[in-house]
Amino acid sequence: MSKKTITTFNSVFEQDVYQGLTDFPKHLSSKYFYDARGDKLFQEIMKLPEYYLTNSELEILQAHKEAITGHFSSAGETFNLIELGAGDGTKTRILLKYLQENKISFQYLPIDISANVLEELTTSLTSELPGLAVRPVQGTYFESLEEICRLEQERKVILFLGSNIGNLLHPQAVNFLLQVQEVMSGNDLFLVGFDQKKDPQQILDAYNDPTGVTEAFNKNILTRINRELGGDFNVDNFRHWEVYDPETGTAKSYLVSKQAQEVNISDLNLKVNFKAWETIHTEISQKYDDEIVAWLAGKAGLGIVDVFSDSKELFKNYIFKKLP
Repeated sequence: MSKKTITTFNSVFEQDVYQGLTDFPKHLSSKYFYDARGDKLFQEIMKLPEYYLTNSELEILQAHKEAITGHFSSAGETFNLIELGAGDGTKTRILLKYLQENKISFQYLPIDISANVLEELTTSLTSELPGLAVRPVQGTYFESLEEICRLEQERKVILFLGSNIGNLLHPQAVNFLLQVQEVMSGNDLFLVGFDQKKDPQQILDAYNDPTGVTEAFNKNILTRINRELGGDFNVDNFRHWEVYDPETGTAKSYLVSKQAQEVNISDLNLKVNFKAWETIHTEISQKYDDEIVAWLAGKAGLGIVDVFSDSKELFKNYIFKKLP
């Protein structure tokens, strides 16, 4: 049980933490993994041998960059290359470099909630690819997309890499795709990464590496609550736990309380009681096959233009267009 009091909130973070820890079962949003430390931890995760997703998508973009960018530039006009959740741009650099080398006219607009990430990305790209037109946009995906649509008339090519869509259950994914579709015009394209269903053990290993980096990333949300909201979580009293259901294709991450304990969050005037082995659900990572992706796209008014896979078919990138 959690002791609820009448509380006013100074931020969405405060409200979401309060709501999540007073709900049953308890939950916290994975978007709060990402602060300066969380960003660095995730960059470490992407380099882990168990985390196949990064290398699989890198292979796709490297092997198929000509065909992928051919779709982008087929209309023969300048376009805005808009990336949702740009991060450090490791994978996108492959496409940016190829487009620039082939003198294709475009502007790169990375969108990210983290000002720190955007500053580092812009600085590194300016150094690595001199002359590249970069205009970073800080904010949430849809507010930023709407702002770009108001200010820019050029054709749009939207990127959503890294299986970020996997953080959404199917109804949420349809809604997300629909929101993007609604800002697209007839010639616009949308490139999305989807992690594929595979050996369940390989999926579990990707989210539970033996070095403990994934565990630290999951627990970072508790560290943030301690630092930013005056919490007194002892992170060692929680165990990182990953499960995967091969029938639904849903992987879930939890923090499991190892003992009965009370946690105080002073900024929220909140006491949270945990029973031994009680959970906080923190993340889902959905896995797909072609049939599911086609169904999601159709529900959102999108059609599949092309599909690209790595050599082991662990991961796929789909290009969508708006259906008439």
